[in-house]
Amino acid sequence: MIELLKELIKIQSDTKEGANKALLFCADWLKTKGESVKVHDNKGYLMLTAVKGQGEETIVWNGHVDVVPGHKEQFVPVEEGDRLYGRGAADMKAGVAAMMQAFVELDSSLVTREVQLHIVTDEEIGGRHTSKWLVEQGFHGDFVICGEPTGLKVGLQSKGILRMDMVFKGKPAHGSRPWEGINAIESAMKFHLAVADLPFRKESTEYYEQPSVNLPIIKAGERYNVVPEVCEMSYDIRFMPGQQKEEIVRQLVDLAETLNVTMDYKASGSTPPLTTTKDNPFIQSLQKAITATTQQQAVLFGQHGAADTRYYAAVNGGEGAIEFGPSGDDWHGNAEYVTISSVHAYKNILLAHAQLT
Repeated sequence: MIELLKELIKIQSDTKEGANKALLFCADWLKTKGESVKVHDNKGYLMLTAVKGQGEETIVWNGHVDVVPGHKEQFVPVEEGDRLYGRGAADMKAGVAAMMQAFVELDSSLVTREVQLHIVTDEEIGGRHTSKWLVEQGFHGDFVICGEPTGLKVGLQSKGILRMDMVFKGKPAHGSRPWEGINAIESAMKFHLAVADLPFRKESTEYYEQPSVNLPIIKAGERYNVVPEVCEMSYDIRFMPGQQKEEIVRQLVDLAETLNVTMDYKASGSTPPLTTTKDNPFIQSLQKAITATTQQQAVLFGQHGAADTRYYAAVNGGEGAIEFGPSGDDWHGNAEYVTISSVHAYKNILLAHAQLT
């Protein structure tokens, strides 16, 4: 399994072509182990599915072999003690290698449910061509594990995404006489400072202290001697399970009216939160598998970002898809690594969980 992981790291899969090469490598590896594999093509993006077992319930193991760009030397795996360094080592070729090995070791006669293996190639750019496409073709299940690096902790929820594009309008005037105009930048600043006091910012849940509000884009002003008439500002808001996108938009719009600033807006890019709870029977059985394998209590937490889990959860009303994977650090960074021991533990947990009745 670790040699498989090293071979995957060597494949520079930070392009569409490279990711497809890694995908075909996975398909060939599984076939040499006697597994039946189907490779799918959607607009040139490849993915594979494989199925074992049978029963009324379906568990999906989802992993991606595409990676973010890295330096040339990062595609040469380096093993130091319990750490394996390389681009994609943690995010998430380790999860893929463990899932592949677990799938090969899975004894169909010991499982009373169907286990599907999904390996995809475009998660880092949104997953719409592969994981989303697979779900649309009917490849989904009652419970889905995406093997993102979580340190063997269970990311059972994730925040939703709301993108707000706003245009604040002022009144132009000569820069030497700013009192004769209305500065659109100052209107946007006043608005931004007041957002922190809105009710939705002060809410919390069992897994989140607060929603996330990021101001990533602002465009305004062209000349020193002109009071700016327009200020464009965009928010990336990550809202918690239980919060409603429409209510957040309402609070933002009402704030502009309260502050007496002129603002047009467009709410877009919305992704609902994942709402799996600790009462979910698959979560409870996964906790048992973790404890039995590691002799430690499972840790449940909420992810701040989004992953391909969102496409699978959409079929089940926002539930039943989680992020759960090996331990590592600095993914997307220059010193990305995974701990080898956690990859072995992860594989064993997958097997134990699949075989629990």
